[in-house]
Amino acid sequence: MTQSGASGRTPSRLFVVTGAGPVGWTVTEQLAAAGHRVRVLTRSGSGPAHPLVERMSIDVSDPARLGEAFRGAAAVFHCIHGSRYSAEAWARELPQAEQSVLTAAAEAGAVVVFPESLYSYSAPERPMTEEGPREAQGGKRGVRTALLKARAESATDTVSVVAGDFFGPRVRTAHSGERMVKPVLAGKSLMVIGRTDQPHSFTYVPDLAAAMIAAADKPQVWNRVWHTPTGPALTQREIAGAFANAAGARSPRVTALPGWALKAMGVFSPDMRELVETLYQFERPFVMDSAASQAALGLAPTPLHEAAAATIAWWGDQGQ
Repeated sequence: MTQSGASGRTPSRLFVVTGAGPVGWTVTEQLAAAGHRVRVLTRSGSGPAHPLVERMSIDVSDPARLGEAFRGAAAVFHCIHGSRYSAEAWARELPQAEQSVLTAAAEAGAVVVFPESLYSYSAPERPMTEEGPREAQGGKRGVRTALLKARAESATDTVSVVAGDFFGPRVRTAHSGERMVKPVLAGKSLMVIGRTDQPHSFTYVPDLAAAMIAAADKPQVWNRVWHTPTGPALTQREIAGAFANAAGARSPRVTALPGWALKAMGVFSPDMRELVETLYQFERPFVMDSAASQAALGLAPTPLHEAAAATIAWWGDQGQ
């Protein structure tokens, strides 16, 4: 963040974070650690306990209370997610919440920083860059495309920071979250979807938080899409092996649930049907390139062995 010159200390500013999932929580922790005041907005009033963090119980889809909550903020980090992992929930909940946040942020004179996924990319068969097409249609992919278009059309300053599949502290419901880490720590085999031998971009959540914070402080990078600094793509077997190595455990046996089996299960399970929609990400190479954003933001991805060690340490603190 901006330095104060002679003292070299970072001046305290106020930031707003909506949501306290892995991304919102980590953004809040990093801002508070840098000496900034942070106002966290969630329905439950949750968030990190820190002297510089104010936790407020607010539904961000209700614009009535956002004006006061955003007043004085230098930036808003909008980190909420849908109540369910489904296109229906996303389409019903996310556009309304984003419009409320964009309107209130414009009144407060604050830039809005969004974490974003690779779902909207419509040519994922080649390495994805910030200049690649984002025109995917239908389902959850179409929802993400529509959200990005609405941000581009908004008069409010925005930045969208794209990440691959999450891993890291506090990441539970992800392909490299508890479904992978828990079996590794227990010395058990694990099953993944798609294939075990295809390269896939996995993003360390603290790197995403750092990129969002850096982008908020650089007006020259606003009003476009950037990629989170992300390490070389890994197969699902490789990232499981990195977790095992960090835990001092043997590399697990990794098998794959083939696409046809997942599709058959989707006939009876709505949750499986939602996974089928993104099966393409795990059956073929799914690789993002972050070189441009690393140069623009002055950041680099955390080395894999450090990120894996921090992930395993967090899970150890949970009693796993």
